[in-house]
Amino acid sequence: MAGDNFPGERIESLVDELWAIIEEAKPPFGKSQFKMIETEAVLNILDEIRMSYPEEWQKSRRILKERDELLASASAQADSIIADAQQQALTIAGEQEIVRLAQSQADEIRERAQQYERETRYAAEDYAEQVFTHLEENLKSLTSTVARCRQQLNEGANGQGGSW
Repeated sequence: MAGDNFPGERIESLVDELWAIIEEAKPPFGKSQFKMIETEAVLNILDEIRMSYPEEWQKSRRILKERDELLASASAQADSIIADAQQQALTIAGEQEIVRLAQSQADEIRERAQQYERETRYAAEDYAEQVFTHLEENLKSLTSTVARCRQQLNEGANGQGGSW
């Protein structure tokens, strides 16, 4: 039947039929505000309208239910997408915080290593200075001892007749 695809179409079609019956009815005695219509045809159409209401209401309810289900599903999907996005944002923020903390710790370790390197270099330089100073003193002492031994050797050689 044409007009049964969408809720209300059948009723709308029947109302159009009633309208056509009334439009086509002839006025009796030439008075246009009164018309003679076939009661049987009008009553049959009204019965069909009355019988169509429950079917149309069911279709309308089903469509409204489907719409509500679609909206609920779309809302659930939107909520899920938002929750996923928030979780990803938290994960990224957490990762960024971890990277920031790691960078901070790396900077701190680098600074401590540089400080340790400076301190070690200064300590090594001080130690080398002490070793060289001690070596220099030992060398001076040795040089002095060598000079004295030479002098004694030369004096001994001069006192013995000058030959060695």
